[in-house]
Amino acid sequence: MAVKIRLRRMGQKKAPFYRIVVADSRSPRDGRFIEEIGTYDPSTDPSTFNVDVEAAKKWLANGAQPTDMVGKILKAAGVEK
Repeated sequence: MAVKIRLRRMGQKKAPFYRIVVADSRSPRDGRFIEEIGTYDPSTDPSTFNVDVEAAKKWLANGAQPTDMVGKILKAAGVEK
């Protein structure tokens, strides 16, 4: 099973709020997920994020692949592969 760390869109129309989730790569963007490891709010200035660093490190060590945007967020949070 290919596992990805990606964003799950929440919030209202034209006011996005994202949850950072670990999900099977075959599941839809807002569908089933394995674990929620953080949040990302691009509507604030500057953008705010909250990441469970230990859970992110655990999933990266187990082979989960972050998407481009999640990779940038994890790098800003201090999580390295």
